[in-house]
Amino acid sequence: MRIATFNILHGRSLSDDQVDPARFSESVRALDADVLCLQEVDRNQPRSQHSDLTAAAADAMGAGEHRFVAALSGTPGSTWLAATGDEQPDAAAYGVALLSRYPVTGWQVLRLPPVPAPAPVRFPGRWLPEWVRDEPRVAVVAVVNSPQGALRVATTHLSFIRWWNLRQLRLLMRSLREGGSPLVLTGDLNMDARRASDLTGLRPLATGLTFPADRPAEQLDHILTDDPGLVAHHDEVLRLPVSDHRALVVEIDRPG
Repeated sequence: MRIATFNILHGRSLSDDQVDPARFSESVRALDADVLCLQEVDRNQPRSQHSDLTAAAADAMGAGEHRFVAALSGTPGSTWLAATGDEQPDAAAYGVALLSRYPVTGWQVLRLPPVPAPAPVRFPGRWLPEWVRDEPRVAVVAVVNSPQGALRVATTHLSFIRWWNLRQLRLLMRSLREGGSPLVLTGDLNMDARRASDLTGLRPLATGLTFPADRPAEQLDHILTDDPGLVAHHDEVLRLPVSDHRALVVEIDRPG
């Protein structure tokens, strides 16, 4: 079973600063994932050619099961509001997606609070911090009927405000621990591997530097599990023609 997590930067390429749906689909095909977890996913946005990137990814990988969950509703620079889950199916939105070639027997959506007020953030190359407002965050969970048995696969994109994503991750784990099946947690957690493992109590199935794509210096993207029976046979970090992140991929099995 091959699992991948990929922050897709709404399908944009750094080479020409454009979103080409065909190039995005080819990137998804290159991953050849059985379960694909995506962050920074657009639906019906002008900047991504009004594409439904989740549907495009499902077609490219042959995923019979897929779910897009909006964190934000509307269009950047215009109406850009926290999504509630009550939006129309074709409404302009931005969020996360989970896709599977295997049957999914259940879905769950978990909404995570943003920082309630602008917060100071220090950006590389700048002496003084800037006051920024965080975006709403969301997680989607699928119970996947995989060859390794039932697995709860979750994906999320946590805040870049590093003292706040700690709180988001703890809230997320509190909800995820209520499930019965083994857990695989994926996504752009905006923290390094050691912190992700320490805060979740999960072990990494894949490691590697994922950001920035051209010269990766840190691992922000993760695939972790609480299942001691899962074995990672091969993990890799792939640079693809889209995004400022590299994709993190692992092949897992359950021996015996």
